[in-house]
Amino acid sequence: MKDGPARARPSARRRSEATRSSADTPRPDEAQPGGFEPSESDLAELAARRDALQQAVGLPGARLKPILDAVFAELDGAIDALTQRQTASAARRAEARSEPARAERAMLRAVFAEAPVPLFLLERDGTVRRVNNRASDIIGSRPAYAAGKPFTLFVDLPSRAAVQTFLAAAVRTGRARQTECGLLAAHGVVVVQLTVEPISLPEDSGVLLVAASYETAPAAAAAQPPAPRAPAGQLPATPAARPGPPRGVKPAPPRAVSPAPLQAGGAHEPAVVQAVQTMARRMDLLTAVTRLLLENSTFSESLTLQRCARLLAREFASWVIVDVLRGRRLRRQFAVGPSGEENESIARAARGADPEPDSLPWQVHESGKSLLQARSEDTGMLGTAPDGVPLLLKLGATSVLSVPIADSERGYGVITLCRRAGEGPFQIADLALAEELGTQLAVALRVDRLFRRRSEVAEALQASLLPRVLPDVPGIELAAAYMGATEGLDVGGDFYDVYRIPGGWGLAIGDVTGKGEEAAALTAAARYAIRVIAHWEPDPVKVLTQANDVLLAEQSGGRFVTAKAAHMAWHGSTLHVSLGTAGHPGPAVIRADGRVELLGGGGLPLGLFPAAQPGLDEVDLGQGDLLFFYTDGLTETRSPDLEYFEDRLPDELVKLAGRSAAEVVAGVQARAEAFSAGEMRDDLTVLALRVTEPAGES
Repeated sequence: MKDGPARARPSARRRSEATRSSADTPRPDEAQPGGFEPSESDLAELAARRDALQQAVGLPGARLKPILDAVFAELDGAIDALTQRQTASAARRAEARSEPARAERAMLRAVFAEAPVPLFLLERDGTVRRVNNRASDIIGSRPAYAAGKPFTLFVDLPSRAAVQTFLAAAVRTGRARQTECGLLAAHGVVVVQLTVEPISLPEDSGVLLVAASYETAPAAAAAQPPAPRAPAGQLPATPAARPGPPRGVKPAPPRAVSPAPLQAGGAHEPAVVQAVQTMARRMDLLTAVTRLLLENSTFSESLTLQRCARLLAREFASWVIVDVLRGRRLRRQFAVGPSGEENESIARAARGADPEPDSLPWQVHESGKSLLQARSEDTGMLGTAPDGVPLLLKLGATSVLSVPIADSERGYGVITLCRRAGEGPFQIADLALAEELGTQLAVALRVDRLFRRRSEVAEALQASLLPRVLPDVPGIELAAAYMGATEGLDVGGDFYDVYRIPGGWGLAIGDVTGKGEEAAALTAAARYAIRVIAHWEPDPVKVLTQANDVLLAEQSGGRFVTAKAAHMAWHGSTLHVSLGTAGHPGPAVIRADGRVELLGGGGLPLGLFPAAQPGLDEVDLGQGDLLFFYTDGLTETRSPDLEYFEDRLPDELVKLAGRSAAEVVAGVQARAEAFSAGEMRDDLTVLALRVTEPAGES
């Protein structure tokens, strides 16, 4: 955590170059023969100021008159550089450090600090050396905070380019300059008239004295505008730090106001009450985000980030930018801001610009540490939009807070929050809140990815236990469906298969007790044991008996398998089906004339006893008849009133008589899901076999 960028920014390098060039530039009282000669750095700075002025024209809230004045100031400087030739040089003046001189300086510092006008003492490159108390009140920061920072850091974005030009013009020409600009106050923007005066100090290369003055308007003095609504997590405006008026209204000079005592029905509240309210708002926001993450039943990472970003943009910041790590690069996921057509266009531009390797979000992700810039300095910290304009300028952001989306295990991305001038800067408490939100988001993403990975593994494993497609069997129409339980992500134990046997075709359907990887392993063993044994054994009862021996050898730890094995052969125009059964329910026979018969089970499950003897059923099917197999997931399906679907299965099958195998499968599946109100307690597998036309005797 730090206040300010963690790297040497281009603006800082330009300031250092400006410092060197200005130190070499003669002041009016130090003329050199040959006059002022611009250096390469002077030309580069001139070009940079020109570009900044061009960008400032298109910013929301830009005031054209100060910008135009700045353009003329640049022209004046160019004319002065071409026409004025200084003819003499003056030696630096030295002042003896006597006791009277030091006393005089101490008195001057005291006068400066207590002056009734906001004053800024700047270096020749625009860096703040000292501010007085009135200026400190305006910017809402202690004098020590402002020292060493660029003066433009405290200027509203649309005014920065013009102010930078006027500062450079004052240094270059040695003449005073005046311009109107917006200063970033603690809770908004204050419009002031700046006077920039170059002055010379003993044993100094010269400094700039900047005075901020107000023009008191009668209307403004008579009726002060109401304070803007404080953003969530920020203290509201107090009487001692009233926000600036809307643009165009010039207020009276600020003055210290003591908070009024708490009175019944009074308008002012003690600071402690306001602090409690601020903490309550932050807790409310944290609770809202937590609830949002917990209610994410879809485990959708994209939906989680989008909802969280919109909530923060509505309650905490003007703009919210979310970047997520994809592979080895940060990719922009969302950029959400205020509503409106113009802001939507800005949001699209922000979404289309992935964070660059040297950008602020990239630094936060690489270091794993948050960065708070109460007042944004480097306009390029968020990169540039597709049109080449710095993204920070497009967003109008004057305060930026960026935190990693990371937990104790890994980082997933970065969330960057931006506030505009009217909302006040981010505070340390805001940083703590944002870091907690980043941690919660990381936990939510980790859980989402874990569940999604487990779901994908379960689906892939389940798919490996079922045939991808059913074979084409002459004279028979086949259809099957599998529907997993709605609770849990573990792979189920249902299986079905259709395969060739000596003299015809065979099919199997079964269910393994339990769920998970062990159940899946036993399911695979049962399915492939039945298929392989049936390749040589035409009797389905013997197939199940030998499969029982295989499963006993697997030592399944108490798990068992219920199964049906059916062998089919044509006897003239009739399809004869021999059914071996090992504790499995069904099947049902749906005759072409609408009659429904439920065949019994029988036999013991596989994998429990060495001498288990499967049961045997036989059934003949004519053209249009259908044999319907199912697992116990269908019989165990219950309604919210705890009624069983098994009790109404015959009636539902009667309604589906005469339909194709695919229609019967889809109809039963839909009816079971509607009966349970979408709460399937167990996996459900159905398989339908319908005779279409005789295929001849095999």
